[in-house]
Amino acid sequence: MAEPAPPRTPGRSVTPRTMITWTVVALIGAAGWTMLALSRGEEVSAAWMVAAALGSYAIGYRFYSRFIANRVLKVDKNRATPAERLDDGVDFHPTDRRVLLGHHFAAIAGAGPLVGPVLAAQMGYLPGTIWIIVGVILAGAVQDMVTLFFSMRRDGKSLGQMARDEIGPVGGAAALIAVFAIMIILLAVLALVVVNALAGSPWGTFSIAMTIPIAFLMGFYLRVLRPGRVTEVSLIGVALLLLAIVSGSWVADSSLADTFTLSPGTLVIWLVVYGFVASVLPVWMLLAPRDYLSTFMKIGTITLLAIGVVVALPNMKMDAVTEFASRGDGPVFAGSMFPFVFITVACGALSGFHALVSSGTTPKMIQKESQVRMIGYGSMLMESFVAVMAMVAACVIDPGLYFAMNAPAGVIGDTVQSASQAVGGLGFNISPDELAAAAKAVEEETLLSRTGGAPTLAVGMSEIFSQVFGGHGMKAFWYHFAIMFEALFILTTVDAGTRVGRFMLQDTLGNVFKPFRNVSWKPGLWFTSAVVVGAWGYFLWVGVHDPLGGINQLFPLFGIANQLLAAVALAVCTTLLVKSGRLKWAWVTGIPLLWDVAVTLTASWQKIFSDDPKIGFFSQRAVYQDGIDAGEVLAPAKNMDDMHTVVTNSTVDGVLSALFAILIILVLLDAARICVKAVRDPRSVRLEEAPYTESKIVAPAELWATREEKAELVAAGVGSEGGVPRQRSETDSGAPRSGAGSGGDS
Repeated sequence: MAEPAPPRTPGRSVTPRTMITWTVVALIGAAGWTMLALSRGEEVSAAWMVAAALGSYAIGYRFYSRFIANRVLKVDKNRATPAERLDDGVDFHPTDRRVLLGHHFAAIAGAGPLVGPVLAAQMGYLPGTIWIIVGVILAGAVQDMVTLFFSMRRDGKSLGQMARDEIGPVGGAAALIAVFAIMIILLAVLALVVVNALAGSPWGTFSIAMTIPIAFLMGFYLRVLRPGRVTEVSLIGVALLLLAIVSGSWVADSSLADTFTLSPGTLVIWLVVYGFVASVLPVWMLLAPRDYLSTFMKIGTITLLAIGVVVALPNMKMDAVTEFASRGDGPVFAGSMFPFVFITVACGALSGFHALVSSGTTPKMIQKESQVRMIGYGSMLMESFVAVMAMVAACVIDPGLYFAMNAPAGVIGDTVQSASQAVGGLGFNISPDELAAAAKAVEEETLLSRTGGAPTLAVGMSEIFSQVFGGHGMKAFWYHFAIMFEALFILTTVDAGTRVGRFMLQDTLGNVFKPFRNVSWKPGLWFTSAVVVGAWGYFLWVGVHDPLGGINQLFPLFGIANQLLAAVALAVCTTLLVKSGRLKWAWVTGIPLLWDVAVTLTASWQKIFSDDPKIGFFSQRAVYQDGIDAGEVLAPAKNMDDMHTVVTNSTVDGVLSALFAILIILVLLDAARICVKAVRDPRSVRLEEAPYTESKIVAPAELWATREEKAELVAAGVGSEGGVPRQRSETDSGAPRSGAGSGGDS
């Protein structure tokens, strides 16, 4: 007897009005792509990029994500999730889909979508934009949703543990080692960006600090005071957040400014303390509400930026494709368009870090299987749009200013005169007076060599915002607002990432000492949290005190390591599709896997073996070693001790690049072995899937309930937002359940 198909996910019927609507959406997207692709030698409005992105996202979400959810994964709304079955009020907790959407988006949207596209703009706006939009629809959002689904079916197990259980001991062990090591590097890099953004900024530090007590209030409001009243708490939280932002500006001009003006070292200590606390407290108390709160800030700012683009209609001043795309000798980063644009953009299109969140906090909090589409696929589309807007912000400013800000001091010097001359040599003109005026407009002493992408994004945002809100005189306000916004954006990935790292380490140690498998076991919880924050905190501490040490040593590995992590996630997902009898659909993750492997292994090969010292780690090591032998000091080193440090760093980066590539190849080979075995004899493989349990929760799949879902909610008597029907909860536990996942607005 064939296994019965899961119930159809409620949806709206196809009507002539629906067909017309989607035809118009498709035409808008097509018009945007046409204008971007055909414009040569002339400026094109940034509004066309917004149109191309939004039209493509709408089509991808409406059709492709629905196909994957219903046909490939066969989500079952009647099957209980780990959040419902294992609810412990600490890590496992059924969470309202809107709150969880905010948490998941805030957790995955870190530095990558903000600064990666800014750096990739060196090669023109078109290559990076194509990868951001096409890549997210076919690869990034697919990875996030499928990983979330399979982790949810396995009691929320981490990516590394799923690899060990489903692929085998060799590939699984390689995955566990690679995933955890890469995750520590990613967390330290993200934390470094936060430190750089907040150091010496009382406005940003105060505003972000205030989000913590606001989050506590929201958590207790939903859990204790008014369970399920998400709309109420959202209004309260947004009002308090806006007050905190405005108050931050006041604090910066008051006697309290010194209190909130913190040094990088002090910020590191506070970040480590916050990361530990956020990791051990119940998820409903701080992590979920704070991430949900920050999402309002993130989405609100990006939406305003998009509106600003549509209203002001700024032109893209950067070329569609620059000469650096073919030459590979750009001043921002060295390397050819393939593979380095795809490595640099990273999180806006495909990010391995997302797979850690999709197999970490989120699968332990999701109410219904039917919500994986909105939370997994939808959140990634939101992040991709952030990346598109970052690309717009970088490309609407003068190219001369862009290269003056992003080229290192060794290339452009440290004066506006030398910078103007150097940028002119690159083929872009900007006068010393224009460079000085740009810095004065945002109340900065200088904008030269403000590398890393974040300051460039802030300048671009201030350019767009000032054209719509407040005029030229508001540029400085919008610039510093953008810097604070970026720090808030990135901080949410640090707290969620620390918790994910704790889960990963608990899963790993649980293979040796079984009590660690219980993620709520207090000794294990505290120990693993301390290890994770201690690891990334160490690299961060050394990095802020030594320009060439700590995380600065490992920073060059960030892009490749992140994409190698995506290869692990896609390999695990493809293996699980094959093992679960979905061979005909394995291309859904298999094609993105092949592309990602081609990109990352090519990049790894070049970083290890390239003869160009700007690209290859070992060739860079050789140049500096020759300098030491000749008694010469080469930039960025300032003395012989720095020269020896650069040699050490290059050696470490080269060895780690080779090690990570080897570990990923082992994972891929073992995964291929299991896939072949499953195809030849399906009975010879075993799925580590949790047994079916019927769900008692009734909740919509999307932000807004369909007509069918509304009827279900009314029949269950749980209000408009879903939860556990009162009669069921009273039968099960003697009293109605409460929490963020139950009840509804009244």
